[in-house]
Parts: sequence; C-alpha cells; structure tokens
Amino acid sequence: MRHLTFSLHDWLFLIFLLCAAVVFSSIVHYIVFRYIHGGKPETRRRSNQIERYMTWPARAVSLLICLLIALPFVPRIPGPWESRASQILEVLLVLALGWLAISGVYLFEAITLRRFDVTAKDNLRARRVHTQMQFIRRMIIGGIVVLDAVALLWSFHDPNLWKWGTGLLASAGLASLLLAAAAKSTVSNLLAGLQIALSEPIRIDDVVVLQSYWGRIEEITSTYVVVKVWDERRLVVPLAYFIENPFENWTRRRADILGTSFLYVDYSIPVEPLRQELTRIVRESPLWDGRVCGLQVTNLSERTMELRCLMSSVDSSQSFDLRCDVREKMIDFIRREYPNALPTVRFEAKSEAHPEPSLGYSTSQLSS
Repeated sequence: MRHLTFSLHDWLFLIFLLCAAVVFSSIVHYIVFRYIHGGKPETRRRSNQIERYMTWPARAVSLLICLLIALPFVPRIPGPWESRASQILEVLLVLALGWLAISGVYLFEAITLRRFDVTAKDNLRARRVHTQMQFIRRMIIGGIVVLDAVALLWSFHDPNLWKWGTGLLASAGLASLLLAAAAKSTVSNLLAGLQIALSEPIRIDDVVVLQSYWGRIEEITSTYVVVKVWDERRLVVPLAYFIENPFENWTRRRADILGTSFLYVDYSIPVEPLRQELTRIVRESPLWDGRVCGLQVTNLSERTMELRCLMSSVDSSQSFDLRCDVREKMIDFIRREYPNALPTVRFEAKSEAHPEPSLGYSTSQLSS
C-alpha cells in the first residue's frame, strides 16, 4: 500500500472540507433546534427537555453524516484508505444512531411523565404510569442495544461479519432459551417485572409492609425492588418475591387509611367522657381527614378494659402521627380527670388473728 502524498494545496482543501462539514452540521443542528423551540411556553419547556437528551447525539449524527458526504471529495486519497476511513465513519455513525435512539427513549419517558406528578395528593394514576414507563424503557433500550449490535456487524465491509450479524439476529430466540436455562432466577425476575408492570401489585411510591418492615417503593428495576424503610434504610427485594409471597399494600387503590390507638383502663372509668374527649382531640388535629372518629370497648380482661380509638387520615404517615398524638393526649386526660381509673392490681390479705377477710387496693400505673 503506497503512502499518502498530499501537497500543501491538498492539505488545505482537506482542512476546508472538515471545517465545512463541522459548520454545515452545526447550522443544520441550529436550524432544527431553533424550529423546535417555538414561541409558546409549553413548547419551550418541551424543547428544554429535547436539548437535554438529544443535543449531543444529534450533533454527533449530523457531523458524521456530513463527514461521510465529504469523504469522496478528499483529493488523491487511495482506495484502501478511503474504504478504511469510510468504515470507521460508518461504525461511529451506527453507534451514534444507537445513542440517539436511546436518548429518544429517555426523552419520550420524560415528556410522558411530566404530566403525572407522584407528589400530588391523588397520585394513583401517576404512580401507575411511572411504574409502567420504567419497565417499558428498560425493555426498549435492551432491544435497541441488540439491534445496534446487529447493525454494527452489518456495517463492516466484510461478508463474513454480515453473516455474523444475520446469525445474531436469527439466533436471538435460541440465546433467550439458553439464558433462561442458565439463569432461572434472573429470568424469573424479568418475567415478574413484566407481570408487575401489567397487573400492578406495586407501583412507585406505594406504601407497603414487607416482612414487618414499613416503607415506600422507591425504585423498581428489571430484577429487584428498592423499598425505602421509614428509618431511611433501603430494603432490596427480588421482583419474584412480590409475585410469590403475600405482602401488605396500603395504597393499592387509595392512600387514605384508618388508624387505631388502644387504651387499657380500669372498669371504674366512664366511657362516654372518653369518647367526647377523643372527638375533641381529633377535630382539633390537622392530621384528621374528617371521615372516621370513634371509641369502643373492644375487649375485657380480668384486670383491665380495652378501649379502641379509631380515626382516619389521608395517608399512612399522617395516620401514624395522629395515633401517637391521640394516645398521648388521652392518657393525659385520664391522669388528670380520672387518676384512680388507671389499671389497678387488686389483692386480698388474710390475717390469722382476724379471720375475717379485709380487701385492699394497690394502684400501679402501667403503661398502655
């Protein structure tokens, strides 16, 4: 292969072609994105997301296309060198197109999810869309990577590599079977992810109780779920667990929930004043949603009477705070108004000198 022998004029023309390709691709990029901007506020917000995800892959694609167009005009370049340069540019173009396609998937997800705010009060539909979009995004990106690998093999100027690309695409089903046999747990989690996306037993930001852990669904990947526990820890659970095992979902349909606080008092206490005091406490609390408030005697033992304070809140976090507030204020009311009605232990003392039994009382304040 002979060496390249460029004159000064040829080098200047080559630099001119490179600069022209860069300038022309930048002009095309500027015109396209200027048209996308538009004048409406909604269009501007959308164009900001387009610039965030699509600017650099679009620049790379337009520049590589311009370089491929300008390559035949390079003077006195040998055929093998031109073929090699064209091969490199085509490989880079295929990679840039894959980059552009993946960025388009992220852009579509961002534009779609922008209308669904999970921080809103009624966010059931938003959580459903966020959960489904995460799984769909991963599936589409996986398909793009496979197609881009096939296109990369087809872009080489070698018929043997073309056969490799065709074989890779044709054997995708066989490879899937082999992977399923080799990694049963991974495949089961992938299938569980598809089932979760369709049947929706859990969604992003759902409140769940899992193996006595209370937390929120923070992330759903293709193989596992991240649960943010109330004390800021993260519980990582395989996807298949949510299909094969029972668990509590407190926000399956709605976020509002009923909460209870139990009091254990002596039989001598009147119930109606406690019921009135509970109503007053709950009505004054901003944590109550105004739906349910009641006090009932739910159980009797040989020593105490069990009272259940029932109240409702808009979500589980406020319900927990309301239960603690009610428990604290009700105990304070009982201590202040009925101090002898706290749980007591009765005992009978007998004396040998006085066979007549004498009954005595001893009060021990027990925590409820």
